[in-house]
Amino acid sequence: MTTAPITIRHLAYSDLPRVIAIERRAFPTPWSLAMFVLELSKPLGVCLVAVEHHRDEARSRLLGYLICSRYDEAWHLMNIAIDPPLRRRGLGTALLREMLERGGPDGPYTLEVRTSNAPAIALYERFGFRPAGTRPRYYRDTGEDAMIMWRTAPAPSRTGAPGQPHSEQ
Repeated sequence: MTTAPITIRHLAYSDLPRVIAIERRAFPTPWSLAMFVLELSKPLGVCLVAVEHHRDEARSRLLGYLICSRYDEAWHLMNIAIDPPLRRRGLGTALLREMLERGGPDGPYTLEVRTSNAPAIALYERFGFRPAGTRPRYYRDTGEDAMIMWRTAPAPSRTGAPGQPHSEQ
């Protein structure tokens, strides 16, 4: 990663072309533009992007995104992706931390994750998510099972590393 500042902010409709580009690089079965528009149109949701800023605004780039929807009394993490060459640099951690701040740390959260995605499972466990079941053959592209994870209580507090991305409205 560069030394350019990184911020976490609300995902805007104007970000969608760059979000779709990352989505296509990150997943074998990417979401459609309509799916993103639907999530952005919901009044209760946390939709975020991580952006690297440069003095020359044309060089600023979107690094990753997160979509979390509110259903009844629980939050559902629907989609999170970091541009593949930029993974394992703390961006997913920053997005999840901001999701919990905006959605409320005490509320219940749920998600599905591929059972083979050990790095993602480890990340979610660091935030207090725990396995709660399986959805057999959930992923249509491979027939792989999804692990259902829930976070029902705040995770133990941990101090952030220096240089962590900061948030802006």
